[in-house]
Amino acid sequence: MLVAHFSVRETDEPPVVGFVVSKAVGGAVIRNQVKRRLRHLMRDRVARLPRGSLLVVRANPPAASARSENLAAELDVALDRLLRRRGSESRTLTDGRS
Repeated sequence: MLVAHFSVRETDEPPVVGFVVSKAVGGAVIRNQVKRRLRHLMRDRVARLPRGSLLVVRANPPAASARSENLAAELDVALDRLLRRRGSESRTLTDGRS
């Protein structure tokens, strides 16, 4: 239901997080609800990201009907995998289902 793309730049800026929710997820109201839920969930998790991070979270259509607990668990799994695989800072990492 979520796909995350992660990259680390050679800078000391705070992490940047973006969200992509396409029309396939639903109408404007549903898409905005999904984005608000994801922003709320990321507030507690952004401190886990290293300085200079770029994170993009893409929501797939099942995210529209997912409960907050399931969305949070999916986000945690994606972040854990990306941060574990962060071996090379020059490449972009992707985690999730396409």
